[in-house]
Amino acid sequence: MRHRTLTFCPALWASIPCPRAELRLDLVLASGQSFRWREQSPAHWSGVLAGQVWTLTQTEEQLHCTVYRGDDGWLSRPTLEELEAVRKYFQLDVSLAQLYGHWGAVDSHFQEVARKFQGVRVLCQDPIECLFSFICSSNNNIARITGMVERLCQALGPRLVQLDGVTYHGFPSLQALAGPEVEARLRKLGLGYRAHYVSASARAILEERGGPAWLQQLREAPYEEAHRALCTLPGVGAKVADCICLMALDKPQAVPVDVHVWQIAQRDYSWHPSTSWAKGPSPQANKELGNFFRCLWGPYAGWAQAVLFCADLHQPCHAQEPPAKLRKRSKEPGMQVGAWTKKLPK
Repeated sequence: MRHRTLTFCPALWASIPCPRAELRLDLVLASGQSFRWREQSPAHWSGVLAGQVWTLTQTEEQLHCTVYRGDDGWLSRPTLEELEAVRKYFQLDVSLAQLYGHWGAVDSHFQEVARKFQGVRVLCQDPIECLFSFICSSNNNIARITGMVERLCQALGPRLVQLDGVTYHGFPSLQALAGPEVEARLRKLGLGYRAHYVSASARAILEERGGPAWLQQLREAPYEEAHRALCTLPGVGAKVADCICLMALDKPQAVPVDVHVWQIAQRDYSWHPSTSWAKGPSPQANKELGNFFRCLWGPYAGWAQAVLFCADLHQPCHAQEPPAKLRKRSKEPGMQVGAWTKKLPK
């Protein structure tokens, strides 16, 4: 099979009403929230969602979707049930217009930035995929994280479909990630020290916390309780836990803080930690900065931060920043470049 475009086999596409102001695929899918999407054709994004391979594109008022159901699967446009998975993934029940209006009313800096960055929303991802993707994000950048997650899926995930010579895999199960030889195998695939955290966290969830249901039930737990629980896993610090809370556990108030968000707060909001010696992110400083943004933006503070981070990500001086500078900064105390970083994928 081949990757489809909207003009190719239009009978295999379905659409969801969704203006660009509510969703910009190019801003959301390439901003370091998920690492499974590629722009295989201009403005056509292909990736894995809810265990299936999709291609997504959009016009001014519609989100267009087509699904590939395996090499021997039937050919038809997405069903209503399949489209609902897309709606949930992009959380299209949340009105960005209302949120942007509120944030702009209380924050003049946000109002100015938002003019050029409409349609930035937070994904609702599978907790297992989100957890292990962000374990891979430690001291890393988007391009390298994307490669690591792709190799992880190729090595341990189920094969789904091949399109134009590209083989897509689902995300590995906890059982696959907890295997006895997994750490050594992942080290050979370039995950480095993160390989230990991946296998150790998978074993901890399976053997000590009751399996995947433990992660799912954190969706119902209060934010601070879920955050504390995640931080008990190997390789999960305060920032990674906030990424998972925000993007997989229905905690829109979670504000992931890395060195870049720290810089945004100091540069654009004149924020400084109460402890003058804190020169970079740390668990206590992260909580303090998160509270600052929650007081400013309200219960969807994590979504507002995603907009500003996306805008900062697209600043030309940041996209061209030499890797050496990123490596130097990654050694600062308490800093993880991780989830959302300035280096864009090529």
